[in-house]
Amino acid sequence: MPADQAIAGAPAAMSDEHIVAALRAGDERTFRELFERSYPMMKRVARGYVASDAVAEEIVQDTWMAIVTGIERFEGRSALGTWMFSILTNQAKTHGARERRALPFSSITPADVEAPAVDPDRFQRDDQAWPGHWATPPRPWQKPERRLLSLEAREQLKEALAQLPERQRLIVVLRDIEGLSAEEVCDLLRLSQENQRVLLHRGRSRVRALLEEYLDGADA
Repeated sequence: MPADQAIAGAPAAMSDEHIVAALRAGDERTFRELFERSYPMMKRVARGYVASDAVAEEIVQDTWMAIVTGIERFEGRSALGTWMFSILTNQAKTHGARERRALPFSSITPADVEAPAVDPDRFQRDDQAWPGHWATPPRPWQKPERRLLSLEAREQLKEALAQLPERQRLIVVLRDIEGLSAEEVCDLLRLSQENQRVLLHRGRSRVRALLEEYLDGADA
């Protein structure tokens, strides 16, 4: 699925030009279909920046207000979906920054590059037999499908995602929940393939580490 359709939920039979023209003409049917198809994903992406569903809904509403009022100024320099997504992420960043200013300094998480994705103590040291290899490797989970389908596990997954740094969380959501390809994510977020790959790997590794204790305990 092209990135613009994946984000905007645009009908496959309509080009960006036709959708923009319909929106500018006040076509309620086009607006309603675009809104209904894109709303769930937009809310999930917004939720990756803020701490509650209520704030995520507010972000999406503000985004649609900006889309409606700004559609006349859309020049077609990018795909319609990319333009919509950029508005969403800008709104989300603004709300996220507002939330962080309200938090105590001690609660602010380190930047993406500062914290290792896996605890260094789980690898052998330079003075051991196999430096850099696993000292405590991840254990295979017993029947992970059943565990991960439970409501409790879903809550654990949401908590794990919420603890990721902003960019890692957004990329994990887009790749693993929304199903976008690496190329689509790079295009939408203007990332290099290498940056996207590193951030996705770090995000997935941290999610696994955070879920590991829960799944190991459930299998005990």
